[in-house]
Amino acid sequence: MFSHVMVGSNDIERSKRFYDAVLGVLGAQEPFRHVNGTGHVRLFYRHDGGSFGISEPINGESATFANGGTIGFKCKSPEQVRQFHDVAVAHGGTSIEEPPGLRESDMGSMHLAYVRDPDGNKLCALHRPK
Repeated sequence: MFSHVMVGSNDIERSKRFYDAVLGVLGAQEPFRHVNGTGHVRLFYRHDGGSFGISEPINGESATFANGGTIGFKCKSPEQVRQFHDVAVAHGGTSIEEPPGLRESDMGSMHLAYVRDPDGNKLCALHRPK
């Protein structure tokens, strides 16, 4: 359904350090760095057919996060959910909501962890047992 997801950053190098570590847990490699005609930097991580981008806002204003927005990352195991969370926190992210773990709901069982990146974007690590 999606070609990519992109978030803004007020400190692209800080974001790169954070996402290199966090997305590395999922197997993503070094991002492609693009500098547009106005000199704004964008980083694109590609993995399993998806792209996740980080960009300096091209309108020159501060990057802000989406209130109510969450970006979910699919994990292969409950342990990878925990590792995603722990690596995020160790690299400047903030743990939010309930601690990482199993959640039961009318949508079934799933392992979840929620963090905010250094710019405040809300990320979710999710594993659904089969």
